[in-house]
Amino acid sequence: MTVTISPVALLKGASGEVEDAELWDAITDKQLADWEGAWVPELFGALKRLHEAGVPYKEWPQSRHWDWRKKTKAFQGYLASPCVSLMCKDMTQGLMILDTTTKRCRLTEQKGSHLVYVEYVESAPWNRKDLFVPPNYRGVGSVLVRAAIDWSKSEEFKGRIGLHSLPQADDFYTKIGMTDMGADPDYQNLKYFEMTPEQAEAFIRRGG
Repeated sequence: MTVTISPVALLKGASGEVEDAELWDAITDKQLADWEGAWVPELFGALKRLHEAGVPYKEWPQSRHWDWRKKTKAFQGYLASPCVSLMCKDMTQGLMILDTTTKRCRLTEQKGSHLVYVEYVESAPWNRKDLFVPPNYRGVGSVLVRAAIDWSKSEEFKGRIGLHSLPQADDFYTKIGMTDMGADPDYQNLKYFEMTPEQAEAFIRRGG
C-alpha cells in the first residue's frame, strides 16, 4: 500500500503549543494496532470512571461501540471510500472514512450536486474533552474536517461535504459553520449537516 503523508498541526491540550502532526491517506495496520492497543484500553478506563461517578449512560461517548477494524475492512480497497488517519508522536489521534460517489447534496442551493460524505470520524479517547481534562490534543476534529474539504476539492466538488452527526457532536458541526438540516428519519433520526463551498472557504479562512 502506498501512503501519502501530509504535514498538519495540532495544539497541546494543556499549553496550547503547536505540535507537528501527519495526515495519512489510509488506515493501515499501524493505526488499527493503535486503536486496539491504546484507544480501546483508554476508552474502557474512561467508561469505568464514568460508571463509578454515576454518569448516566446517555452521556457516555456515543461512538463507544465502534469497531474500527470492522469498519476499515468493510470499506478498504474501494477507491470511492478513502480512509484518513491523523498521526502525532507516532500515535493515531484520529480516524475517518469518506464516501466520494454515492451521496448527493440536499441543500436547496446545491441540491443534487456531488459531495464528499463523511461515513465515520472519531478522535482518540484522550483527545475528547468530555473524557479527559485537559485533552491531550485539541484540533483533531478540525484537521479531519479540513481533510474532507480538501478531498472534496480534489474531486472537483468545490469543498462540499456532508455527514450525519452523533448528538454529542452536533454543537461542533454547528460551530464550524455547517448547515444543520435537522433529524433524518431515514438515518436513525441523527441530524444531517452539510457544508457549501462558501462555508468551506469561511472555515479555511478561520484557520480550520
